[in-house]
Amino acid sequence: MQTKTLSLHHIVKEPTIKKDKTPVLFMFHGYGSDEKDLFSFASELPEELFIISVRAPYPMQPYGNAWYAIYFDAAQGKFSDDKQAIESRDKIANFIDEAIDTYDLDADNVTVLGFSQGTILSYAVALSYPEKIKNVIALSGYLNEDILAENYTTNDFSKLNIYCSHGSVDQVIPIDWARKAPTTLGKLGIQTSLNEFPVGHGVAPQNFYQFKEWLSSKI
Repeated sequence: MQTKTLSLHHIVKEPTIKKDKTPVLFMFHGYGSDEKDLFSFASELPEELFIISVRAPYPMQPYGNAWYAIYFDAAQGKFSDDKQAIESRDKIANFIDEAIDTYDLDADNVTVLGFSQGTILSYAVALSYPEKIKNVIALSGYLNEDILAENYTTNDFSKLNIYCSHGSVDQVIPIDWARKAPTTLGKLGIQTSLNEFPVGHGVAPQNFYQFKEWLSSKI
């Protein structure tokens, strides 16, 4: 299907099983990647989903894209540009509204799937704007509380479902960072646990099948 011109570049896969109201899955790739990366999952996911894979707004050299800059500094080590991350959080939130309107999708059945930096943004959008999101699939990322909306703890999270997984030998984002998310989410009344797999910074086949089954039960 021809994608429409919206505020973020994206590619789509239409559902092969049509419903009166079409559930939608948004995909947000990791640092240095693009919209084609996670889209490789699309043909294996539930057939009633309208799938939209989004390209991050900041191009990198020589290739790839980022949701926000990551700097390497001798004094501070590796650190993130949180101001840019907050801008991307709100770009994603606006894009979700745009896409639902443009493609005539079910605003009450929105899933976001992120990998790595895309997961960090997926958490940020879902916790800052839980009225927009029903399900979150958080792969190989962590929860950065510094990029959440002010007073986010007062939001209503009663309809939000979150699946999180991580590689136990991830060399890019330490698993200890990911393990903090279920505790933080639990304090907000969102019950989840971290599913750990014996891989590095990637998605094991059994991880894919597990989140696919989880997603099928939630849409």
